[in-house]
Amino acid sequence: MRSVSEIDVERLTGRAFHPSPVAWEDEVLYFLMVDRFSDGRERDWRDNDGVSVAFGETPRLRPENHGNALGTEAERAAWRDAGERFTGGTLRGLRGKLGYLRRLGITAVWVSPILKQVPGVESYHGYGTQDFLDVDPRFGTPDDLRDLVATAHAMGIRVILDVVLNHTGDVFDYAVPAPVWDGSTFPVAGFRDTDGKPVLPFGPLTDRDTGVWPAELQTLETFTREGRIQDWDRWPEYLRGDFQTLKDVALLRPDGSPSPALAALTRAYQFWLAFADLDGFRVDTVKHMDPAAARYFASAIHEFAASIGKENFYLIAEITGPRSFAFRTLQAVGMDAALGIADVQDHLEWLVKGRQNPVDYFGLFRDALQDGKDSHTWYRNRVVTGFDDHDQVRKGARKARFAATEHGDRLAVAALALNAATLGIPCVYYGTEQLFDGAGGDDRYIREAMFGGAFGPFRSRGRHAFDEDHPVYRGLARVLALRRRVPALRRGRQYLRPISGDGVSFGPPQIIGDGPMRAVVPWSRIFAGHEVLCAINTDPFAPRTAWVTVDRDLHPPGTELTCHFNTDQHLEGTVVRAEPRNGSAIPVTVPAGGFVAYW
Repeated sequence: MRSVSEIDVERLTGRAFHPSPVAWEDEVLYFLMVDRFSDGRERDWRDNDGVSVAFGETPRLRPENHGNALGTEAERAAWRDAGERFTGGTLRGLRGKLGYLRRLGITAVWVSPILKQVPGVESYHGYGTQDFLDVDPRFGTPDDLRDLVATAHAMGIRVILDVVLNHTGDVFDYAVPAPVWDGSTFPVAGFRDTDGKPVLPFGPLTDRDTGVWPAELQTLETFTREGRIQDWDRWPEYLRGDFQTLKDVALLRPDGSPSPALAALTRAYQFWLAFADLDGFRVDTVKHMDPAAARYFASAIHEFAASIGKENFYLIAEITGPRSFAFRTLQAVGMDAALGIADVQDHLEWLVKGRQNPVDYFGLFRDALQDGKDSHTWYRNRVVTGFDDHDQVRKGARKARFAATEHGDRLAVAALALNAATLGIPCVYYGTEQLFDGAGGDDRYIREAMFGGAFGPFRSRGRHAFDEDHPVYRGLARVLALRRRVPALRRGRQYLRPISGDGVSFGPPQIIGDGPMRAVVPWSRIFAGHEVLCAINTDPFAPRTAWVTVDRDLHPPGTELTCHFNTDQHLEGTVVRAEPRNGSAIPVTVPAGGFVAYW
């Protein structure tokens, strides 16, 4: 197709589609970058049916292979440079690893953008689209996408596609060098040809590798043409400026109505929704879209999805900035959930590492009153939570994964359990379950190639990391199985619980003195009269014990609670009795860097 006018909606929609989930808070997401996940050439891994695969080119990564790409300065440079280019991951490779994700406990995979990128540009991340009606051949074909989704559905996994409509790739250049936003509209030199030169006039194009597609976007009015953003928080600069070399799309006409470009992009994404039978979109850079434009897109996508039986097609908005701004924007644009990018990630990570008080994290969800919500379960399906991701904007020039610092390798299961067993839709970033460290400070280092290749994890090359025997993989799989089994952990009200060392003086766990907090951090999830008491230990080296308050009405003194989950499995089945301390309390011991659940 060259134009969205060629989309045959009747042919696309004349079939049955995979239904939406009843409740998205029941899902567990896994975010991966297609280029960095799997190229399908690994050996010594388990296929979708759990069968060991002995053939293939790339052996499994072992600890002794860490650093094997750093032998000489030339080898170190080659490894670093590889991180800025396409490394070879494909949709077919991902399709073959769905069993790895299912056995981990993942129920929805969030896939980075896969539409065609500007030729000759190393936008392996997928956020620089040149053709909105085709899949980038480096990732595969449209049929590969459809086959991926069909296989995922057959295995009980939903697929959420990352989509971009705020901007295109670097498809044209300005007539003046590198203009920055000052409220002016700048003249353009032309669309880029196959060599990247801006020599093609705006108007109808014939070569699909030039300019931008579909044809409806090939007009001057498609773009704001106001130069690069410098102040990312100044209105209207952040709405109308370019993302570096990416080109901002004018989504509204001057009168505030949807532009032809917005209508064309919306139609293109409706096509992909139906063609591949997708279950949701993660919508990029919603902060940088006029709310009226984002609301038009959300309404049109929701209505189209409902018309084919997807009554709960989910739109997850990336909205950077303060939490209050994010949730005002979410409500204004009519999308379903926001990514908990800055404050959720930051508080979660540093709580587990003992550098922030637990009330800072749990206070984000308490009652939701400051966000105008009257229910303290409102967040359960309105925010996607996690702690590792592909941008780590919150860390500035010190970007690294959780495992890289502050004994994060020993605390990873505690962090993953806190994420899985507290409010929100949990999201695991690929490689966290293999303790990837992402050390280096730059975006590339937190985007390691899971399949190895030229830019493997832990400064390696030629070794894949699909290890289902890894202790963090196994630990997370057990936590997610517990979450799946216990409704309170998905839907329940949430309370940070006071603790005591002597059984007399109770208070919230908190930092005391200059060092990190090494303590039991407990919370309750209560659903339909059922309380589940959870706790992590922020001490990476030793078990910790504390008296923990429980709900006196549900667990009065004398009540027995059983340990149904413990990272030290030998201690599961242990029974404790509630005593009349601070109302009602039980003694809880949590292994080093561990997680427990009682009811």
